[in-house]
Amino acid sequence: MFIPKPPLFSYRFHALLTAFIGWLTFSGHSFASEVEHHQFFSPTLGYDYPYSVYLPDHYDDQATDAYPVVYMLHGSFGTDRDWVSRGNLQQVADRLIAAGHIPPTVFIMPGSRSWWVDGHNEPARSAFFNDLMPHVEEAYHVGQERRLRGVAGLSAGGYGALNFALERPELFAAVAALSPASYAPLPPRNSSAWRHPAFRNEQGQFDRELWESLNYTAHMEEYRLQVTPRGTEEEADLSPVPLYISAGRSDVYDAEFHARILRQAMERIQPNDVRLDLYPGGHTWQVWRASLPAALNFLFQYVGQVNSPEDETNRAEDEEHT
Repeated sequence: MFIPKPPLFSYRFHALLTAFIGWLTFSGHSFASEVEHHQFFSPTLGYDYPYSVYLPDHYDDQATDAYPVVYMLHGSFGTDRDWVSRGNLQQVADRLIAAGHIPPTVFIMPGSRSWWVDGHNEPARSAFFNDLMPHVEEAYHVGQERRLRGVAGLSAGGYGALNFALERPELFAAVAALSPASYAPLPPRNSSAWRHPAFRNEQGQFDRELWESLNYTAHMEEYRLQVTPRGTEEEADLSPVPLYISAGRSDVYDAEFHARILRQAMERIQPNDVRLDLYPGGHTWQVWRASLPAALNFLFQYVGQVNSPEDETNRAEDEEHT
């Protein structure tokens, strides 16, 4: 019996339709995540504090378990919308969640006029800890314990994220600093730090003393004392905050050089909890977009994780034999 073959265009149509359905199913566009923009009055600042929030697909404020929360800090002269509009955060988070690489997570992207410090123009650091974090933990169903919090940032935001983790290690499970503007001893002359209002004193000059007192190098010793096991009953041990660093190899601010110095300094304290990735490119969104998936995957090796009883037992035994 003769059965006529369907025309060639029919095969092509079905193939294209199948591919399109697959793309809808597996791409980030099939996710119904939401990005919202809000603000609230900050008593510390004396004016409204803007932030953007990423809510994962099927976000449920009545869920049994709280969501992990990651604070994403923007760069110098940036805004709370940069991570979404320029950094592809929503698409990257959608893909990683859909693939099961990271759990459904709330991402908070605050806006700041400063370098995330209590500088000459605004008390950004104090506003973050005293106003933003309590507001977020009241407004969203997110964890209020260390293991469910992470912090990350790019450039000046990487500077801020690193400082936050070193200064308040009890608050964060991990930190990611993308091309961090954590320059030591001083920022390069072409850095915007020299002209940013956060570091310009009343005379309009760069405040070197303020920079040195707020940079990560000023927090290292106190951080070391907090995360180095003591074996004493009076002082509880606090595990280190694992650090992810990335930088572009052609960065005009020598980010690779400063990132290597940072890694070396941190490895003296936590040799197994520092990672540095280098990418082709400069101090650009191309590099930050490229490194964002690796940064988030690194964070979630620790954020949301619970140490097993066996791990705790092994750690206790190791300390007894040290």
